Formats: sequence, C-alpha cells, structure tokens
Amino acid sequence: MRPANAVLAILMLFGSCIVSAQQYPARPVRLVVGFTAGASIDIVARAIAQPMGESMGQQVVVDNRPGAGSNIGSEIVAKSPPDGYTILIVNNGFAISHSLYQKLNYDALRDLTAVSQVSAMPHLLGVHPSLPAKNIRELIALAKAKPGMLSFASSGVGVSDHIAGELFKYMTGIKMVHVPYKGGPQAATDVASGQVDMWFGGLPSIMPFVKSGRVRALAVTSLQRSPAVPDVPAMDEAGVRGYEVILWYGIFAPAATPKQIVQRLHAEIAKALNVREVRERFATLGLTAVGSSPEQFDKFFRAEIDKWGKVVKAAGLKAE
Repeated sequence: MRPANAVLAILMLFGSCIVSAQQYPARPVRLVVGFTAGASIDIVARAIAQPMGESMGQQVVVDNRPGAGSNIGSEIVAKSPPDGYTILIVNNGFAISHSLYQKLNYDALRDLTAVSQVSAMPHLLGVHPSLPAKNIRELIALAKAKPGMLSFASSGVGVSDHIAGELFKYMTGIKMVHVPYKGGPQAATDVASGQVDMWFGGLPSIMPFVKSGRVRALAVTSLQRSPAVPDVPAMDEAGVRGYEVILWYGIFAPAATPKQIVQRLHAEIAKALNVREVRERFATLGLTAVGSSPEQFDKFFRAEIDKWGKVVKAAGLKAE
C-alpha cells in the first residue's frame, strides 16, 4: 500500500470508530457473567442490567458462562471485538486468578480495560447447623481437633470465596478440604443439606439459607460488622485478628474499546446505581454501591492483583 493510501485508510478507520462510538449502542449489549444464574454476582448483574438498558435505549442481556473460576467468561470477553457490545462483570477472584493460575488464555491487564467498580460487600461464613461450633473460636478448635476432616465449599477454584477459605486456613493454622462448585447456589445448597460443612458465601446467595435456619452464620469477613447482618460478628472481633476479604464486583470491556464507549458505559453504570430500586435492592443484599471511574477502578484493580498475589504466594496456592 502506498504511503498516501495507508494514511487515508487509517483516517477512514479512525473516523468510522468515532461515528460508531457516537451511535453507541445501536443494538443490545451482552453482559457476561462467569458464574451460574442465582450466584451473588449474577444477582448484582441483573439488578443493574435493566436500568442500564432502559437508559441506553438498548437491552443489556445477562449471559451466564460459568466454569474454571469464571475464566471461561473472562476469556470470551477478552477475545471479543472492542466495540462495547460484549462486556464482563467479575468479582475479586478475577484479580486473584492473575497469580493463582499457572496458565490463562488471556491477560487481564493486556486484554481488558477497566470500566467501573460496581459494589463491595463482605462474605459471610455459614456452617451447617449440625456442626458443633457456635462461633469462630469453637470452629477453629474443632478443626484443629479434626485436621483435614472439615470441608468448605466455594463457587470455583480461585474465586473470592475459595480464597476467603484459604486465607482463614492460613491465618488460623487449620487444615480443611476445599470442595469447589460451578456456582454459589449449588455450594449453598450442599452446605444447607450437610454435604459440606461450611461456605464463605456472598451475602445475596447465603442469606436466604441463614434466614430459613438451614445455615448458621458465624462471621462476616469485613473488619466491621455489616449493616445487613448487624447481629453477626466480624471475623476480626470473632478471634481472627486482621482477617479481611471484601467481595467486590466490577465491569470490564475488551482492550482497545474506544474511550467514548468506556466513558458511556461508566456513566450508565453510575446512573443505574442511583436508581432508587437498585439502591434499595443493594441495601437488602448488604452491598455498598461504588460506581468508580475507569481510572479509579484500574488503579484499584492493579492494587488488588498485587495484594492477592502476595497472599497466593505466601499460602503456596496454585491452580491449573
């Protein structure tokens, strides 16, 4: 191609990107969730998808792609066209996977761009009522008396509830068996039925089982108690000093997505988080809305990769 023609082609491509960004969205937007329907992150995704769609004039369709600790869904979006029509919602397991997995088919920092942190909340450690432990100290004593006999569920290898359990093991010096599932609902169901002893569940997924009495709440994983469950102690006050795992949700788009589209998506997320029904829904779920800018979320995400990378290394965790 001659130099003049090459320059013309680049200008035409740049111009078409600007027009595309100005017309965005011209069709439905797909919001990929790397977990099963009914998981905490799925509940959050659906809570904001409807008001986002109403505001944008195009439907935001939640697409559940569970498996491999949400890495299947993440890879789909990482390899999607950077046009804003396929976006991803993740939790902090996404930052953990960066150092936990020995081989991933995508690079979070290279292949995706931060749009906005949506929310934050603690996990809740719930146990089957038959377990003879009424508080955290009794649970630790029981686990030490029966090393390797107790089990904890998770919604997948490397996701936030798995690491919450591993950090609990590491900080207390106990041994437990990890039982991974493809999503929170199955993990909660098996804890409620006694198939597994406990689960560090997201509040939206585990609270119905706590309220029905099928799961006993022992602690939340924040440094302070959660307003959603004020009668449940924080792990720190319950005896594991300095323990903290905050479950956050955030949205990413493929790298090279035009800045105008990223900013539009951020604005629509922030707008959805201010809808009264969404605020009320979040309050009942124990969620704190965030709505950070792309720049703020990118900085936060990089810090999370560094933070959890140190935990993964210190605990000697690996996943294929």
